[in-house]
Amino acid sequence: MSTTLRHHYRPRGAAAEVFASRAPEVLLSGPAGTGKSRAALEKLHAMMLATPGARGLIVRKTLVSLGSTGLVTWREKVAAESIAAGHVVWYGGSQQEAAAYRYSNGSTVVVGGLDKPQKVMSSEYDFIFVQEAIELTIDDWEALTTRLRNGRISFQQLIADCNPWTPSHWLKQRADRGDTLMLHSRHEDNPTLFREDGTLTEGGEAYIGKLEKLTGVRYHRLRHGRWVAAEGLIYEEFDPAVHVVERFDIPESWTRWWTVDFGFTNPFVLQCWAEDPDGRLYLYREIYKTRTLVEDHAKHILRLVRECEECCKSRATDHDCHECKACRLVWAEPRPRAIICDHDAEDRATLERHLGMSTIAARKGVSDGIQATQARFRPAGDGRPRIFFLRDALVERDPELEDAKKPCSTAEEITGYVWDTSPGKPPKETPVKQDDHGMDAARYMVAQKDLGARPRIRTLGR
Repeated sequence: MSTTLRHHYRPRGAAAEVFASRAPEVLLSGPAGTGKSRAALEKLHAMMLATPGARGLIVRKTLVSLGSTGLVTWREKVAAESIAAGHVVWYGGSQQEAAAYRYSNGSTVVVGGLDKPQKVMSSEYDFIFVQEAIELTIDDWEALTTRLRNGRISFQQLIADCNPWTPSHWLKQRADRGDTLMLHSRHEDNPTLFREDGTLTEGGEAYIGKLEKLTGVRYHRLRHGRWVAAEGLIYEEFDPAVHVVERFDIPESWTRWWTVDFGFTNPFVLQCWAEDPDGRLYLYREIYKTRTLVEDHAKHILRLVRECEECCKSRATDHDCHECKACRLVWAEPRPRAIICDHDAEDRATLERHLGMSTIAARKGVSDGIQATQARFRPAGDGRPRIFFLRDALVERDPELEDAKKPCSTAEEITGYVWDTSPGKPPKETPVKQDDHGMDAARYMVAQKDLGARPRIRTLGR
């Protein structure tokens, strides 16, 4: 006995175009909140339901990031009725098979990340959806296209979504050459933001109102979805496919450094850097948070780097090893060689007191610090740059900054970090002092390594 399920989805704009397209490669480009992922996933689900034995793939650069984004939309909005009725069942995977959603008609949607490609790349598919394609390299993309050969559907298709980036990005160039069909998704396509007559919904008024307050490149990209580069961009060499890397086990022998840029209304930034034997720097942990006291940041930092080696075995439900004087805490990673701070004397004293460690004042020269950092972004003699950012370095996103559509990490600041071209300003000497707190902290790190003398450190215990 068959069961009729009702599912409501009415695509508009680029979402409707993607349903009609049979192009081998389709890129849904647009700012967040336009419904790009929803459109691609709805098409994938419809194709699996309509074609017994078809195979699809939902993929992102890392599996962990996919689990908190695209798969939530899939479970709660796209396939919710089919999952509830038992027509689509989750299979957790095995040593031989990748994790997947299995359909009662024999179709399968595999789920995976390109950080662990063995299982997802060993199969053939009719349809692939790539979320946040800006994270991929051209090699990733081309490897995926070779897996589109299952042949159960009359056409094979790769659909990806992304937020706009610089015009020189390989995805934009691929679309400009005609290799990939780019569809431009707009906020006006999202029925939760705009009615069909073009007027804003109540939720749309609040959301679009925040975007309209943005300036510069962030306004063009996040409101209108334009592939533009910031005029006067300082770190032109930054490429997320090169400089943003996956987490790896950092050897204990690598030197650690911390840099701090103080703030309360503006973000407080702590950066934890690891230096490899060749002098390359890796940002492996970052706190980027507003409206928190320095002493509370210090407590949070110590929780991140220390663990309980000898617990008092208290049975109290509220027992906290980090607050218990009977427990023995030890460092879970090497101590920093230096904590390089902004010059605020009061905040430095507070941080030292609550960390139990001394700090040193940062070398604050802006122009020479920027030049040294620019040099690290460029490939060295071996073809590799000398500064990297781990993709998951940020400890947690600040909801207030996220709600205001402001950068929530150092990596998110880079593409809006520009020279101040106001009348009377010397060209390429002074950056615009806005959304630059992570940039300052990163500059402190590079200046200490490349421009400053080796610090003398005293440790205050703990």
